[in-house]
Amino acid sequence: MAGRRRGAVARRRRAARLKVLAVGGGVVLVLLVVFWSAVWPYLTGASVLGGVGAAGWWLWRTDRLVRGRDRLWQQEEAVKAGHRTLAEVDAMTGTEFEELVASLCRRDGCTQVRRVGGANDNGADVVGRLPDGRTMVIQCKRYAPNSTIASRELRDLLGAKVHFGADLAVFVTTTRFSRPSEKFALQHGILAVHRDHLGLWNNGASLPSLSEVNGQGQGDSRHRTRWKQAYGK
Repeated sequence: MAGRRRGAVARRRRAARLKVLAVGGGVVLVLLVVFWSAVWPYLTGASVLGGVGAAGWWLWRTDRLVRGRDRLWQQEEAVKAGHRTLAEVDAMTGTEFEELVASLCRRDGCTQVRRVGGANDNGADVVGRLPDGRTMVIQCKRYAPNSTIASRELRDLLGAKVHFGADLAVFVTTTRFSRPSEKFALQHGILAVHRDHLGLWNNGASLPSLSEVNGQGQGDSRHRTRWKQAYGK
């Protein structure tokens, strides 16, 4: 009996609340109709502000997603570079090696990087801009480790630098430079990235940082002897 009374009381309370809400809603509706000319500018302004806020939030969220994907891509490329051995680089085709060099440039923050190697490439394989804005032209040579780069190949790169109007010329190879070619590179401001420096670059060192050790790293006579023993020349 007491339970029925409590249920009846609860139903009456719900009905009373619904009645109050209906009356309140009706009053608000009447007020909107009566004072529409005074209220509509505020409602319109609130709608516009809400739309602008929603659009701003969507743009902010989209920007965060794009930046997040870009950071993830850079991290994945860095991991891939760190796991890529020079033996795997030796097995690449010339085009794959050029693509590798281009991807390492992008990893380091270079912009407008594109591969231009192929027929009638005017002595360049990759062009782009360094992080500081300077333009660069890169020649890539995936040669056997027991070969050497001759001076004439660096002279071709100088011609490409003039042709493209680049600020910096870079020569990247999987082998070493001869003594005359190394000297030629230093005399003409060419960044000469030999096999040892390519290994550093591949494992995370930045391209601009290699300029600080340009002309170094090919070692003394004992190093060259070990090189010949390792690569058969």
